[in-house]
Amino acid sequence: MEIGFFGGKFIPFHKGHLHCIEVAAKLCDKVYVILFDSPEQRALEHGTQIDELLTVSAREKQIKDSIKSYSNVEYKYLNTDTCIDENGKEDWDKETPLVLKLIGNNFKYVFSSEPSYDAYFKRAYPWAKHIIIDEKRITVPISGTKIRSMSLEEAQKWISQNNRSKLKI
Repeated sequence: MEIGFFGGKFIPFHKGHLHCIEVAAKLCDKVYVILFDSPEQRALEHGTQIDELLTVSAREKQIKDSIKSYSNVEYKYLNTDTCIDENGKEDWDKETPLVLKLIGNNFKYVFSSEPSYDAYFKRAYPWAKHIIIDEKRITVPISGTKIRSMSLEEAQKWISQNNRSKLKI
C-alpha cells in the first residue's frame, strides 16, 4: 500500500492545498492530511480581515469539507504546543515523533510545495520521498500569506470549501 502525508498550518486552507491533496490522492492508496497547530500559529488568527477563516475550527472544517469526497484521504490534527523552542519558534525535530505516533512510519511520500523543507524531511523521514507540488505556484497562484492580506470577499475566492479545485492534473 502506497501511503503519503501532507501536513501544514493551513492558515487558511486554500485551493493550492487542495491541489496538493488531489495530486497526492492520485499517487497514493492512502493520504493523511495533518493540521499542525501551535501557539505560534494561533497568533496568525488575529488582526486580519479574514480572522473568521483562520481559527483552528474553521481550518478543520475547511479541510474536512474539502476532502470528504476522497475515499483515500484522512484528516488528522496534531497539537504541537510542546514543540516550541526557548525562542518561541517551532522545533520541527520535536514534531517528528508526534507525527510518527499519529500515523506510523509506513508512509512512502511526504508532500509539500516547499523545496526548503527537503533537508528536514530527509532527516526526519529518511525512508520517504519528498514530492514537491506546484513549487512556483503556477497551477494555483496563491499562498496563505497573500490570502491573509486580502479582504474577506477576496479571500473566499481562494478558500476551498466542499468542492474540488477542478484542476487538470
